[in-house]
Amino acid sequence: MENFILTIAFLLIGMGLRRLPQFPKETAQVLNLFVIYVSLPALILLKVPELTFSRDILSPVIMPWIMLLVSAGIILLAARLYHWPQDMTGALLLLVPLGNTSFLGIPMVRAFFDEAGIPYAVLYDQLGSFLALATYGTVVLALYGSGARPRLALIVKKIITFPPFLALILALVCREVQLPAQAASLLDSLAVTLVPVVMIAVGYQLTPRLRPEMMSPLLIGLSVKLIVAPLLALAICRFLGIDTLAIRVAIFEAGMPPMVSAGALAIMAGLAPELTAAMVGIGILLSFFTLPLLFQLL
Repeated sequence: MENFILTIAFLLIGMGLRRLPQFPKETAQVLNLFVIYVSLPALILLKVPELTFSRDILSPVIMPWIMLLVSAGIILLAARLYHWPQDMTGALLLLVPLGNTSFLGIPMVRAFFDEAGIPYAVLYDQLGSFLALATYGTVVLALYGSGARPRLALIVKKIITFPPFLALILALVCREVQLPAQAASLLDSLAVTLVPVVMIAVGYQLTPRLRPEMMSPLLIGLSVKLIVAPLLALAICRFLGIDTLAIRVAIFEAGMPPMVSAGALAIMAGLAPELTAAMVGIGILLSFFTLPLLFQLL
């Protein structure tokens, strides 16, 4: 509970800093870049080598892809039933299956599961959400967006040059290597910056907006993302009799709100920008109520 309160405090600090003229409008982007290039790679290099290789680690890798298929199927069905326009359908196909499993997910996993849950959260994010954004997300943007069609070579380049992904590969390859005390201390000092920096960045760019005509797709999208998907994952795991820390973290990550990066790409592609902003902003706010409830069910 203490970690959760601290996470909310960082969020409120970010919202407060937004009102100060001394902070430029690019503040959130700079903070996000610091997390991508420094904090998250350091955390990955520090925590992933602690993983014990067993069947448990398959759970946070497989779960996001199952949730992607289920969520995308529900959105396509809803789009047909409610006759949503193409841009709205494309936005929801990006935002509902892809969760904020890194910038929000890792701090929240740390708040509720402590340090033991972080390696599984990293696997869920890097081998699930991030790869899904780079592959599935690219297909959605190509089919529904207004921009140029991406090339396969560019997609592969983005994946293999993404700093957290490089850190994950390095951590897996060198997991038996004992780090010098000074190196481990340096990584630890950098890794602890992730939660305050990322939550301040999230608070800084939190601008929920909503028009009445967007109420229906917004409610459907966030209901699937925050409630239906994680409860379905929980039901499947309970039916199969699976209950491990890795599974609980994977289910918890499945309940994260829409991914900020997916929202940014949707807006750049002209996919219902106002709905996209509302999904991301309101989704983050609601998740501070839904995630504690989900944790109680695990």
